[in-house]
Amino acid sequence: MRFFSRLFLPFLLLAYIGTETYLKLQDSSLCAEVGCKLAGELLNFDALYLNYLGIVGVFILMILGFLSLKSKVFENLFFIGLYGAIAFEATILGYQFVANPEPCIFCLGIFSLLLLIALFSQWQRFAITLATVVAIFVGLNTLAVTKNKTFMTKSGNYLIQSESCSHCKKVKAYFAEKNIAYIPISTKEASARSFLKFAGVSSIPVLIVNEKLQHTLIVGDKKIIAHFKNTMQDESPQPKKSQTKTDISSNTMELSSDFLSAGGDNDGCALSIIEAPSCDDDNTSH
Repeated sequence: MRFFSRLFLPFLLLAYIGTETYLKLQDSSLCAEVGCKLAGELLNFDALYLNYLGIVGVFILMILGFLSLKSKVFENLFFIGLYGAIAFEATILGYQFVANPEPCIFCLGIFSLLLLIALFSQWQRFAITLATVVAIFVGLNTLAVTKNKTFMTKSGNYLIQSESCSHCKKVKAYFAEKNIAYIPISTKEASARSFLKFAGVSSIPVLIVNEKLQHTLIVGDKKIIAHFKNTMQDESPQPKKSQTKTDISSNTMELSSDFLSAGGDNDGCALSIIEAPSCDDDNTSH
């Protein structure tokens, strides 16, 4: 049983990772699911390097497993390496479950084999291993992790807002009055907050006009309403008159679909890492 758990099963794991690594070098993969591709996007480096790390780690585990058959010291080192690998893989897989719509099947295979090695190597302590894994999964699920998904899946108006923001209420009331269709995105969404932080926006409401070839980002209730007022004036069938058109070029930005940014002071409710509980007090100045 010790030979099976400490040499044969690690060898299967090594062959599994080695096969996937070879296929990746050939632009193929054992895992063709969407979750496998999304998992690679979560890494700070090419996923292939993680495969190399896995091959080296499992090879060292095999050596320790062989030496542990005759030495208590190497047996302890074997279990330290094994439990460390399980914790590492549980963290990666747990984060995938939280951040992705679906996990990586290849990662699930590695994790399952590591658990089998732990079960057959020392089944008396397997409950401790499971408890550690569950604790990692529960801990990751308590975090507001940004979801690896797209909110703006079609053209239209997307309003990042909060129910407690008085400036957001002004915009929503105007939209209702003018029958302007929009999709609300709550600032409680981790993805929305991460996007605003990335774009350098510190107040809400924020309107994103998603069009086929570009995005328009407008920050602040007055600027959002002014944008639609000017749009409606441009579309009005009335005869053109010589007049000064309100310049909102500094309030909107035409951006590519790959990058959004914003800056400057805007009328709206303050938004920081932790959203302000209420902005009613500052509404008197608007």
